[in-house]
This record gives sequence, structure tokens and C-alpha cells, in this order.
Amino acid sequence: MEYPRYHKEIVSDLMNGKFILASDQKFVSLKDNTAFYEKFFKESFAYALEVKSDYAFLLSYETAEQLSRDICMFFAILCYELDKDGKNFLEEIQYAEFEHEKLDSYFDNSAYAELIASNNQLRTSESRRDFMRTLARRNIVERNGDGKFSFTQAYKVFIDFAGDFAKGKLASNANAENEIAG
Repeated sequence: MEYPRYHKEIVSDLMNGKFILASDQKFVSLKDNTAFYEKFFKESFAYALEVKSDYAFLLSYETAEQLSRDICMFFAILCYELDKDGKNFLEEIQYAEFEHEKLDSYFDNSAYAELIASNNQLRTSESRRDFMRTLARRNIVERNGDGKFSFTQAYKVFIDFAGDFAKGKLASNANAENEIAG
């Protein structure tokens, strides 16, 4: 059987939890062969392939990994702190360059200190630097020199999830209030 170009690299990257970005030459092959890869990952691993206009990733509903939870928590706290600092958090995440020192300041002085302290990935400055290296390996952040980074378009997965979660939670709260009132 003949496989699409970059097949081995595409499978390896996605199976290792890496986002494939539109700027990567593998993305074109993946996008051109989306139907093949959707079937391949579904039948081989029971994973869903998500291909967006600027990134692709695998999704599994049967996983016990904690990294996605930690990433969502990281973005939730960062967005809260950026908003509290008077910044448009979506614009900042999409366009700004961040410094580790500023990130440390947000997390060290956060109203969510107890939550941060209970998370091994976010607890200390050093653990956050390790966490950022993990995000870089997954193509969620791009390192811009020593102590600086910016987010790739993959951040949208976690922001969209948070938005969907909040809408669902708000919708279920509204339904519960309507049932009580009704």
C-alpha cells in the first residue's frame, strides 16, 4: 500500500500529542488526505482527527491523561489575570509575546493561588518553565529566544473548549433556574 507523503511523521507527531500547524509542510499532506487519515485514526486507534484551517490534532474521549486539563487550567488562569490587568486576553494570547517573568508574576500573585499550588505543572516558576517546554514540544507555544514565547494557533482548542464548557454550564444553570421557577 502506498501512503501519503510524510505519513510516518504525521502519524508519529499526532500520536505523540503534537499539533500539526499550517506552517508545517506535513499539514498540506494531512489536509489533502483528510478522509484517509480520519478513517486511519478512527479504525486503528479509535481517535478522531480534527483538521482546522490552521492546525490539526487527535482527539480521544477515552483517556486518563492530565495534560489537557492542566493546559485548560493554565489558559483559564492566564486569561483571568490578563483581563484583571486590563488587557484583552484573546488579543494578547493571539498576538503578544510573553516573558516567563511576567507569567510568573501573574501566577505568583493570582487570586487562584490555592489552585495553582495544587497543580504540579503550575506550582513554581521552574515547573511552569518545564510546562512551557512541554507546550513547545506539542506546538502550542513557540519559543522566541531565552525566556520569551508566543502562542501558536493551537491555543484555540483550549480556549474553544473553555468557552463551550462555560456555555454548557451556563445553559444547564439557566435550565435549572427555569425548572425551579416553572
